[in-house]
Amino acid sequence: QNLLDATAELLARRSLRDLRVADISRRVGTSPATFYQYFKDVEDAVLRLAEQATDAMPAIVELIDGDWSEGSGLDRARSIADAFIGHWDAHRAALRIRNTASDEGDVRFQAVRRRAMGPVLEAFARQIEASRPDAAEGGEHPYAAAAALGAILERLAAYHTELEIFGVTRADLVETTARIVYRTVTGREAPAP
Repeated sequence: QNLLDATAELLARRSLRDLRVADISRRVGTSPATFYQYFKDVEDAVLRLAEQATDAMPAIVELIDGDWSEGSGLDRARSIADAFIGHWDAHRAALRIRNTASDEGDVRFQAVRRRAMGPVLEAFARQIEASRPDAAEGGEHPYAAAAALGAILERLAAYHTELEIFGVTRADLVETTARIVYRTVTGREAPAP
């Protein structure tokens, strides 16, 4: 775990291609031979970090599976947006690399991404179907809407700090994202603040 923590810490400041096993080993005061006892290479360590991040996703799925009634739905959507951003803040380097490697066709990272996001999309689709049984008739397939929500959450969580130059605070992002999530899941406009 010390090697993984050092990998994550170093990746927060440099790219994957600039990170060497010797850098990680030096960071924890051990030799590269020790690193190779646990991991094939740096990418293998990052894959393990991405798997650990995936292990935290059930908490977000539990939030999605909760009550979306008029009185609690918007608060639930806020909790989901906040949790998603927090998840990315905690695992940014591994998730960024996971998504890039997945987009480039690496099947190992694709599998980890599917394992993380699949339950999120399925939970959103279930809630959309339950809240809006006629959504598909109106041209919105519940799973496609769920995928759109997943994409919004991932991208905004990944780049929320870059939005600060436009005056967007974390609280602004949570509130705006929550309102989009609430409207998509329930088909209702969110109540005024």
